[in-house]
Amino acid sequence: MRQLPPALEIRNLAKAFGEPAVDDLSLTINAGEFYALLGPNGAGKTTTLRMVAGLLVPDAGAVSIAGIDAQANPIEAKRVLAWVPDEPMIYDKLTPLEYLEFVAGLWSMDTDHARFKADELLEKFGLGAHADERCQGFSKGMRQKVALAGALIHEPKLIILDEPLTGLDAGSARQVKSVLRGLVEKGVTVIMTTHILEVAERMADRIGVIAKGRLVAQGTLEELRNSSGDGGTSLEDIFLSIVKDAGEETTAAMDEMEIEGAAA
Repeated sequence: MRQLPPALEIRNLAKAFGEPAVDDLSLTINAGEFYALLGPNGAGKTTTLRMVAGLLVPDAGAVSIAGIDAQANPIEAKRVLAWVPDEPMIYDKLTPLEYLEFVAGLWSMDTDHARFKADELLEKFGLGAHADERCQGFSKGMRQKVALAGALIHEPKLIILDEPLTGLDAGSARQVKSVLRGLVEKGVTVIMTTHILEVAERMADRIGVIAKGRLVAQGTLEELRNSSGDGGTSLEDIFLSIVKDAGEETTAAMDEMEIEGAAA
């Protein structure tokens, strides 16, 4: 059986805004993997993912998505990629169904298949009853689910989610997590940043920690526990130890990370 190329391969990626935001970062994420990218605010997570998505031009380094050179073939790379920012961007005057049909049109999807996928996604995210309502009256959580559905309409191989559970109540968060886990089981790769450590602990196949623009730790939860020397260590304790060793202020890091189980 032919081995699939990595879903994402980053080599020596760098970006500075006066000061380095991403500093010689290298990272490989396998096809069909659920990967959680953690770090304090300002660590470089979002900047890294924006460069992967083609929204920022790197100062240096290379990005490969499913074996496609993202700098040399940006359109081809974006066809297999979906990006969902922490603030959902949708058109208020459209209904969820109209929005999904609009996004499908941008990808030149077959009309019948696009309608089938739209109906399927709206039901999965619990939006079926609101399919014909204008998005302008939706809560942030509902808008986030519409944005997620729009990102999935063209059936991407790699999905990048920046704080996808922000603004979701417990029921909606469970719906989103169920959809994401189902996609991973079908071979789709999910990269997620989150400030809710319990979500990363429960869902991720592997976890990476970024501090000061560099990848400072990576592995399965068990591998990270073993590296800490205490098999019973929680991800919270591991995270605090890692960022402290990387020179981050422990108290500030704690303030920026939501160690809450309610949203999980």
